[in-house]
Amino acid sequence: KLTKVAHFIAGNLKDDSPVLAKRFVHEIFRLQGVPELIISDRDPRMMSRFWQTLNAALGTKLNFSSAYHPETDGQTER
Repeated sequence: KLTKVAHFIAGNLKDDSPVLAKRFVHEIFRLQGVPELIISDRDPRMMSRFWQTLNAALGTKLNFSSAYHPETDGQTER
């Protein structure tokens, strides 16, 4: 479950996906732990190369809710 806590990490506009993934692991997962599964809507940010790289590196499964089924969207739109 998400904690609904916002985390802010300083970065550089030139950072690529592997750099962002490494920073995310060191800054967020040390506080929250590594999720086994992430369920998300089809937001392009969650489908980005960053998330693909991060999830592949961690072995975390990324599932997307069904398109045009807002009832599966849970709290992501609240």
